[in-house]
Amino acid sequence: MFGLITALILIGLYWTLFYRGISLRLFTAVTALVLVAFWAVGFYGPLGLAIAAVVFAIPAIAFNVVPLRRMLMSRPLYRVFRRILPEMGATEKEAIEAGEVWWEGEMFRGRPDWNQLLDFKLTKLTEEEQAFLDNEAEQLCVMIDDWEVNFELKDLPEPVWDYIRNNRFFAMLIPKEHGGLGFSAYAQSCVVAKIATRSLTAAVTVMVPNSLGPGELLVHYGTKEQQEQWLPGLANGRELPCFALTGVEVGSDATQMPDTGVVTRRTIDGEEVLGLSLTFNKRYITLAPVATVMGLAFKLKDPDGLLGDPDKVDYGITCALLSTDTPGVEIGRRHYPGAVFMNGPIHGKDVFVPIDAIIGGPEQAGKGWRMLVECLSAGRGISLPALSTATGKGMYGITSAYARIRRQFGTEIGNFEGVREGLGVIGGYAYILENVRNLTASGVDHCTPSVVTAMIKYHSTEMMRTVINHAMDIHSGRGIIMGPRNYLAAAYQALPVAITVEGANVMTRSLMIFGQGAIRCHPYVLSEMEAAHDPDFKTGLRTFDRLLFSHIGYSVNRMVRAFTLGLTGARLAKAPVANVMADYYRHLERFSAALAFSADVSMGSLGGALKLKESTSARLGDVLSHLYMASATLKGFEEHGATDEDVVHATWALEYHLHAIESAFHEFVRNYPIKALRPLLSIVALPTGRRFSGPSDALNGRLCDMMSAMDLNSAFGKRMSYDIYVGRGENDPTGRLMAAYEKLKEVDPFYGDFLRGVKHGEIEGATIEEQLQDAVTKGRLDERQAEQLREYDVLRYDVLLTDDFSKEYLFNPHSEEARRAEAESAEWRKVS
Repeated sequence: MFGLITALILIGLYWTLFYRGISLRLFTAVTALVLVAFWAVGFYGPLGLAIAAVVFAIPAIAFNVVPLRRMLMSRPLYRVFRRILPEMGATEKEAIEAGEVWWEGEMFRGRPDWNQLLDFKLTKLTEEEQAFLDNEAEQLCVMIDDWEVNFELKDLPEPVWDYIRNNRFFAMLIPKEHGGLGFSAYAQSCVVAKIATRSLTAAVTVMVPNSLGPGELLVHYGTKEQQEQWLPGLANGRELPCFALTGVEVGSDATQMPDTGVVTRRTIDGEEVLGLSLTFNKRYITLAPVATVMGLAFKLKDPDGLLGDPDKVDYGITCALLSTDTPGVEIGRRHYPGAVFMNGPIHGKDVFVPIDAIIGGPEQAGKGWRMLVECLSAGRGISLPALSTATGKGMYGITSAYARIRRQFGTEIGNFEGVREGLGVIGGYAYILENVRNLTASGVDHCTPSVVTAMIKYHSTEMMRTVINHAMDIHSGRGIIMGPRNYLAAAYQALPVAITVEGANVMTRSLMIFGQGAIRCHPYVLSEMEAAHDPDFKTGLRTFDRLLFSHIGYSVNRMVRAFTLGLTGARLAKAPVANVMADYYRHLERFSAALAFSADVSMGSLGGALKLKESTSARLGDVLSHLYMASATLKGFEEHGATDEDVVHATWALEYHLHAIESAFHEFVRNYPIKALRPLLSIVALPTGRRFSGPSDALNGRLCDMMSAMDLNSAFGKRMSYDIYVGRGENDPTGRLMAAYEKLKEVDPFYGDFLRGVKHGEIEGATIEEQLQDAVTKGRLDERQAEQLREYDVLRYDVLLTDDFSKEYLFNPHSEEARRAEAESAEWRKVS
């Protein structure tokens, strides 16, 4: 019994030390004290103590005497590591090193410092930014008829183009000293989100120059002369920008870019000029058909050493800026990606530009990929999450309103459980997207996060896809008939654009999120890789030795923490708050520790082959992404206060994220390439199996009820609608819907009783008018109530109508025959 108790005490002691994180020296000291304690209590005599001391001293010296440890252990491991670690290509290295690690690093490393999140200040709109959102952005939305844009013109009307230019929508990121608006990333996000709730075409037109374009590249990397030459024109709209990156055979793999720029000399107007001969073939370039200035990515070659280094021929990817009317540039044709924003190809053969066309000047030759990755990283955190959030919040209001107005089988379709399943997802996703967008855009205002923006690009656009699909299902035929009444079809049709741009989602999930995140977020891996590539073997060995044993201690600690927290339901983790969200903080810390250990096992056992195990890395990326998004929800909850709506929406979101995390871990373990490691990974990540099943039907129902009854003037309602556009008037599709919805809330107190009376034969009449008159006669309604129901029924019926057209209009909407036919039959533009 004494031996068993002693063993349990020892296990408890070391388990506690490993759980809290113990240094090698402290571990050695504690072990020495344990041996002495055993001798003091008579566990063994002097001889036993001597034997124990010798047995203990050998590894203690080997591990703690650093020169000896390096010679016996680190040196052989370092030689193997240097030999097997593949060389990192320049493009891959620049992509990994671009940007900064931010809050996602805390969620990756297993012991998040929650105070860092809670103390972080979300960006707030300045008075100037709020005014622009309320006035210029609002007016732009008012000016746009999205049906006219998408079907009749297949372009924005010229007055809209002029308004965008004149009000500097293209210059939100350009500093004020250069004539721009100098807005925060968060303000840009809000403006794009608002425009997107009116017109995706207008939103994309505005967002791209503010995401990846000549303006941003010039602000960050341009020479003073380049900034003075180009930024004022870009700011006032005189110049329209585009950036040519993607080619016919080149998407995400920029190393295969065939476009070239060769340093050469040409005689121009009798003067010899050092410049570039550019040959390129680009596609998918937004604003290309109307651009006056283009940024261009190409591979720079200097075969004659004209840049001053005769030994350097290939400089790599470089960015240049040139006017689109430069001789040899072919531009103006359009792609048609399902949406009608300006997008098209650009070609050029032997296009000559001066050497100072390189953004940043000749000294920035070969540094273009780093520029692009950093700008794309920031852009991913602004534009596409803004589009996704606009869709989520827009569908939140529109679909819940329609689900109340539309009735089948004598009841609102929003009461059917099948509809509520999809409706709840729309509401939960909208809440998630808003909190994620706010945190991420605020992060972009403080640094250049790279990993987090990739994960949010992927997950936000996938959520948008799900939201639109559910909205289409709930609207059914009402959502598929194209026309001015349809507020869904344009977004549904253009959805693939968001999924594919700035890195196709399938690539972003399987390669970028964990592939980049594991290296950047890990406290040791990138430094170990750099040590392995150190040309000085001794210096590299010293660094590697220090990192290696710190890394081992880190991994053991995360393993013990993950298993302990999993076994105890995360009860040992400390929550930074004492409210209804406290348990969720604890569970996220548990899964953060499990991710840290699983990542270490994956990188250690698979090595470079992990890059080829895309499903494995994608699942770990899913865990990291949901950890980040869940923490964004917690941040939003703490920021805005625990309203009843916030409690329900946040609980839905956290239950969803935890279920997704467990599912990702389950699939990761079940399919791990090395079968022998599956039991270890399973017992650490999911020691008691899966506990989270996602939002329950009851929770989903509460959320749907709140959606159906949401008051836009409440604190929660204002937060969910402050940056969306709701049109007004009978010719505005969302305006008509919301007018009917507001009228429905007005008649709610007596509408249900009226319908029940009709259903049970207590109120008679073949038409609504006869029924209303009978209800008044029988005292079921007074005259005022009857008039209110009369008004509502007109609005209700109008919301359910779909558009129809003459064949002349569909064939050619601008023809005289079409105008005459539509003038004779214009029900589609009137209230029925």
